[in-house]
Amino acid sequence: QSWSRGMSYCLHSESHLDTGPIYVRENGKLHVVNRGAGGVQNVTPKARPFSLFSRTFSVELCMNREDDRARRQRTDHFIFTYTKEGNLRYSAKSLFSLVLGYISDNVDHIDSLIGFPEQIAEKLFSAAEARQKFTEPVTGLRALQKFTEAYGSLVLCSLCLRNRYLVISEKLEEIKSFRELTCLDLSCCKLGDEHELLEHLTKEALSSVKRLLLKDNSLSDAGLRKMTAPVRVLKKGLDNLLVLDLSCNPKITDVGIGYLLSFKKLNCLDISGTGLKDVDAVIKRLQMQIGLVHSKVPLKEFDHSNCKTEGWAEQTVLQWEQAVLEAMKPQDNLRSRVTALHFYGKTHRMEEVVKCTLVEPETKTSGNLQFYKENVENCHLPLKKEVAGSHELKNNKKRALAEQERERTSKQKHLCLTVEDWDLLNTY
Repeated sequence: QSWSRGMSYCLHSESHLDTGPIYVRENGKLHVVNRGAGGVQNVTPKARPFSLFSRTFSVELCMNREDDRARRQRTDHFIFTYTKEGNLRYSAKSLFSLVLGYISDNVDHIDSLIGFPEQIAEKLFSAAEARQKFTEPVTGLRALQKFTEAYGSLVLCSLCLRNRYLVISEKLEEIKSFRELTCLDLSCCKLGDEHELLEHLTKEALSSVKRLLLKDNSLSDAGLRKMTAPVRVLKKGLDNLLVLDLSCNPKITDVGIGYLLSFKKLNCLDISGTGLKDVDAVIKRLQMQIGLVHSKVPLKEFDHSNCKTEGWAEQTVLQWEQAVLEAMKPQDNLRSRVTALHFYGKTHRMEEVVKCTLVEPETKTSGNLQFYKENVENCHLPLKKEVAGSHELKNNKKRALAEQERERTSKQKHLCLTVEDWDLLNTY
């Protein structure tokens, strides 16, 4: 009786809920309670398929509503693709790619990369470059220095900054961080004698430069004197220089050419468009002292086609240039002002980047003054050797030996340093 009262209470108290069939074990048998009749039926239960959730149960994947950076970090851990049926499928990224992305996001906090495998370092540099980490003002320089200190020429072995004076002014410290460059093109940048980058050329970090192009940079004899001082006295700096372009610098005179005689390894030289007074004497002096022969035709070494930006940071330099171009674009409010000035008849002064051509009028007037050293594989020879020319070379060598004997007596005059030379050397 108590069992029937409890069962009826259970049935009536929760009649509004669909609890399903109720089974009761009595006298070793299992009975099902028929709620409609209020009785108990002796029915064996049917086997029902097991399911953890009901048919109406649904699951929704929700991301935590935080800032965009946190949400992006979570989604970066997965690769989303679609199946043939059109269903979205995602798979987790490898642990290597996750760690690589995390380090590239915090690349400026790396202490040192010296001794780190260069294969992994190249991937890390590319990942940081894709995130444009090296374009940031302060952290980009700190991150770039970690790579250049550890890998040198792998980061950049050749750098072409022709007609890119704005890039030099904006990213001067980043450019100075490059080490072990073998080729540097600074043509048409109007740097002048006192520019900081020209002073940096004499440092130990750029002693590996073999090809230096300084065409149209407003250089004078004073600039050449500073640039060659470490080589002339300390045997350091640009001692390994093979190719030098000083064309279209009208302030360079015969005195400045005398400073170039310290580059004993020089194979090719271009001084077209300079302010030489006695051209024949300069030609003879270069041939006698460092063995450079005047070329009758232009040399391939100075056509500016061999110098390109090469290395891991090739795209980084392009990003710097793109950022400078974006900064130079006039804003919308400035465009309206320019339109108004044109409407009222006022001329607006627009500053444009002045680009130099490969052949300047000064070069045409003074003639081609390019020199090369014979019997050198690295230097492109303009003409084939002639038999008559070989006899002239023998006579020139005899005259050169005789002149060298005369110069030995006056060599002490060249070795005596002036007060200005000592002041200049004290800066290094």
